[in-house]
Amino acid sequence: MRQAIPFALSKEKSFFDSLGDWMGDMLYDELPEKGLECRDEQIFMAYQIEKVLREKSVLFAEAGVGTGKTIAYLLPAISYARYTGRPALIACADETLIDQLVKDGGDIHKLQQYLDLNIDVRLAKSRDQYLCLKRFEEAEKFHDGEYIDDIVETIPDGVFGQGTLSLYGQRSDYPNVSDADWQKVNYNSIQQCSVCDLRNRCGQTLHRADYRQATDLIICSQDFLMEHIATKESREREGQLALLPEVSMIVLDEGHLLEYAAQKAMTYKVQDYTIVKLLDMLMVDGLREKTLYTMEKLQDGHELFFDQLRDDVIESDEDRKRINKSPLLLKLGQKVIDTVESLLEEFVFESEMYVIPEYELRMVEEFLEQYEAAMRIFIAQGDAVDWLEETDGEETLVIMPRLITEVLEEKLFSKKIPYVFSSATLSINKDFSYIANSLGINKFQSFSVSSPFEYEEVMKIQLHKVAQEEKLSSVEKLLQDDEKTLILFKSKQAMQKFKGQLAEELRADVAFEGDRELSSLIRDFQADEVKVLCSYHLWEGLDLPEESLTRVIIFDLPFPPNDPLFDAKRSFATDAFEEVDLPFMLLRLQQGMGRLIRTSKDHGDIHILLNEEEYKHKEKIQPIFAVEATEV
Repeated sequence: MRQAIPFALSKEKSFFDSLGDWMGDMLYDELPEKGLECRDEQIFMAYQIEKVLREKSVLFAEAGVGTGKTIAYLLPAISYARYTGRPALIACADETLIDQLVKDGGDIHKLQQYLDLNIDVRLAKSRDQYLCLKRFEEAEKFHDGEYIDDIVETIPDGVFGQGTLSLYGQRSDYPNVSDADWQKVNYNSIQQCSVCDLRNRCGQTLHRADYRQATDLIICSQDFLMEHIATKESREREGQLALLPEVSMIVLDEGHLLEYAAQKAMTYKVQDYTIVKLLDMLMVDGLREKTLYTMEKLQDGHELFFDQLRDDVIESDEDRKRINKSPLLLKLGQKVIDTVESLLEEFVFESEMYVIPEYELRMVEEFLEQYEAAMRIFIAQGDAVDWLEETDGEETLVIMPRLITEVLEEKLFSKKIPYVFSSATLSINKDFSYIANSLGINKFQSFSVSSPFEYEEVMKIQLHKVAQEEKLSSVEKLLQDDEKTLILFKSKQAMQKFKGQLAEELRADVAFEGDRELSSLIRDFQADEVKVLCSYHLWEGLDLPEESLTRVIIFDLPFPPNDPLFDAKRSFATDAFEEVDLPFMLLRLQQGMGRLIRTSKDHGDIHILLNEEEYKHKEKIQPIFAVEATEV
């Protein structure tokens, strides 16, 4: 049910004038009386957002740590949602930060408590964040492990029998399940929900129905927002609802990461063994001989293609590996495309004979259509960017068909609604051109306000000039005390190498991203159950106040990888280092250092480890430091 605007409207004033008056009352009087600090930077940001609501434009709102960005955008967003009758969408950097935004004691909770507002806020998580009942049934048959029992206990009685159907099945419901085990039972892209016999009892379906009823706020990850954009047209053509409903405005929290969410969503993925396993599933008694022959021919052709693909990969330490496409690889790719076309024709006949269950047939048909489209782009030798990586433990050919700037400009920013990018780091020395150009945004408003904290009194930055092979021992020496420490790595590979070499006597007090669900690791870290948290994702958005975090170690300068994706960006630059590599690193480094001081009661040290090559960039990184660094 539509809720009332939290202030009175009159004929003498527009909604926006009344909104401005109300926000002034809240930020200058009401909230400070309840104990929240009145900050000029926060008030300035709120009124800049009110201006963008009027003009339905794009705003880059760069506000330093501690300015109260969340409340600054929540007040106008909730009001505007109620005024327009459509919820505001808040897109966070990742799934972990969604839960942090709605946690007890968070800013939404405070506004409800202090202003006596009933805020209708609902979460919309990425599809891979939900349990898939079909895959779980399969895992129960073929896998053992405590994680199976953990999941069984959470499934409502009404799923497989009589009883109620409450919301269930989110990744965060299973804190003790590792990422590797979760990937055996979660939704993945080959599932065909539209013809699944368990669809109406699926946790994902129940959550989707729930957040569509939101009146104030829908909170999702940027990955899910971009998945919605990427699939909207195809879903509507097939008579399905888009993943997200129409919204009144979009707030992009940690908005500098949107480009990477878009890249992830706008790709095709061809996995090594998936097609072989899918076709094996369809080889049932009663199939026509020609269909079986064509299926086996496709399996053989796909395996030959991947064998040659491995031969054509340029070996490197990067997660995304370049491909030197040989004439033989392209020839094998074309043969696979021809076989897929033949098999899809055979499936037309098979569908009329009802030998293959509809769910399995539709799933494979959809997969093959995507597979064929991806392979056509791959062998076309056009402007697409492609690479080989490991995804869910399987070798995966990834193909990005278009420049992300074009996609975003056409499919996201063409809508006439307000967009607010909120982050402590959106610019390089107050210049917003890097992020704007990366996102295809031509017209925008922007501002930058600094943090209100006296950093000199609460924070120290230390630069360690140390050989790369000696970084591990440097960290081990730092960890001899009991300081609550976050160690940030530039990649998963770098973190795993560190994990494999860390001294055994230190491991009991160290948690690594991926060991369990990330938000549960953060809770354990905050509860002092572990002293050290190692991560390659938590460069932004992590809030651990006061004694929960007193030291941040930057293991490597977070330069972008030398992989095909960033090579494509570099190819469009006049000076690749100055226009791509350096801005990326500086933004990420600012974010990582920003994890330490989040409130006026925080304190601690930042240690940045620089090998000989990284030390050459000392003059480049020093201007972004909040305090003068010392060398040790």
